[in-house]
Amino acid sequence: MIKLEKQQQIAFVTFAREEKQNALNFIMFKQLADVIKQIKKGSTLRAVVIKGQGAHFCAGLDVASVMKSPMNIISLLFKWLPGNCNLAQQVVLGWQSLSIPVFAVIQGNCFGGGMQIALGADYRIVHNDAKLAVMEARWGLCPDMGANVVLPNLISSDQALWLASHASTIDAKHALRIGLVTELSDDPLQTCLAMIDTLLTRSPDTLAAIKRVTQQSYTTPRRKILAKETFSQIRLLLNKNTKKAIAKAKGDESTQYSKQKRW
Repeated sequence: MIKLEKQQQIAFVTFAREEKQNALNFIMFKQLADVIKQIKKGSTLRAVVIKGQGAHFCAGLDVASVMKSPMNIISLLFKWLPGNCNLAQQVVLGWQSLSIPVFAVIQGNCFGGGMQIALGADYRIVHNDAKLAVMEARWGLCPDMGANVVLPNLISSDQALWLASHASTIDAKHALRIGLVTELSDDPLQTCLAMIDTLLTRSPDTLAAIKRVTQQSYTTPRRKILAKETFSQIRLLLNKNTKKAIAKAKGDESTQYSKQKRW
């Protein structure tokens, strides 16, 4: 489901659930967290590429699969302290903890949890025909995987608010215009590898220092945000309107949001 391959100092992390547009089930969250730990131990690695197998990057959370078991939800959201990362947040912010550059190569659909994982990367190289969305509101939920830590460093607050609240797809050009992605390409993997070739000519210690300093210069109150994300999501999961939203999303997946019944 999550493949890790190492080639010429590059770690390739692949969502391999092509029949489901690489939608995330609970096992994939655990695998991603383990992969991040493995990469952190790989002293010879110089870069990470996150990509999807087949036509799509990741269609987001496989809601039906994850919600079959209440224990899955608890395991995703549980944390010892409110400001710590839970499992759902680890698979996004874990990439930020690596000292090497992390690229998300995006094609096809990049929705919900998949979008949030891509936001955890340092760079997002996107196919011109890709579709992107922060889609949690469609299911009566809020983005809770750490996206609220990284989004303020990328786009303005009104764009972030609209993106999360409207929960509809945007095209690649729109995403580039608002600063959500780094670069567009007809061959995003090759563009990514060319960028990595440039970085490989730089000292790895220099790149690590630049990444740390840049992250600190865009500091946000991370612990408060992570606590607020999880608290809000738990409250929504217990809310009767969330059940209505999930039922509506299941029944009206092909319906445009403008035509859906308003609350």
